[in-house]
Amino acid sequence: MKEISDKKMYYFVDESGDTNFYGKNGIDLIKHNKASKIFIVGYLETENMNQISKDIYNLKTEIKNDQYLKGIPSLEKSLLHFHAKDDCSEVRQLVFKSIAKMDFNAYILVFRKNAEHFKKKFNCEPSKLYEYMIEKLFENRLHLYKDIDLYFSKMGNIIREHNMKNALEKAKFNFKNKWNNKESSNIRIFIQEPSQIMPLQVIDYVIWTINRVYEKNDLRYYNFIKNKIKLIYDIMDTKKYPHNYYSEKNPLDINKISPLDS
Repeated sequence: MKEISDKKMYYFVDESGDTNFYGKNGIDLIKHNKASKIFIVGYLETENMNQISKDIYNLKTEIKNDQYLKGIPSLEKSLLHFHAKDDCSEVRQLVFKSIAKMDFNAYILVFRKNAEHFKKKFNCEPSKLYEYMIEKLFENRLHLYKDIDLYFSKMGNIIREHNMKNALEKAKFNFKNKWNNKESSNIRIFIQEPSQIMPLQVIDYVIWTINRVYEKNDLRYYNFIKNKIKLIYDIMDTKKYPHNYYSEKNPLDINKISPLDS
């Protein structure tokens, strides 16, 4: 087990997909293809928050001054903050090329949505699902550095400082209970708009690539930056257990994962 490092590390958390399960009259939105089939939470880890922020700022300046891109309707929104789902293809290409040069590692948790499971385990409360995913995402990642600044992208009423603290405390407890580890990090929590914290825009792009693999069977974007993604945990793919972890040694592939409708 690694000893705690004196480095200060920055974590940036975002999600992809939605937390919709039931509609009017209790209709199962997932089975009727009216909601995403997965919900993803992930984070990027870096020592170089300032450099990543500078890279994104410089890219926005470049895009703003690019005569070829002027007049694209979505450009104004992209210049406020990059969002992979909404950015035009020209901007998306430039963002991905910039991301490929950045210094960070990403860790991803994929949750396969099931309405009945959501009702039984989380009492139909999206905040409880999110809290559970944060607990599992960070269970083995909070003992590595002496100081961690942890930034969450705002998500309506689902993310609140008290329930994120609760999830992180559970993650710490689980790790200490499993490994009898006494090390502890100093963690500060920030809940911010992506437009305010530029690395949140980067993790949005990274998670989007995983969403594309699962929802669209599209590996193109993931393959371009997969060296940045150190772990993908497909937590509900019990059919593949214990091989539902994907990493550099075992890259994610459409043929490896269980179909979402299985």
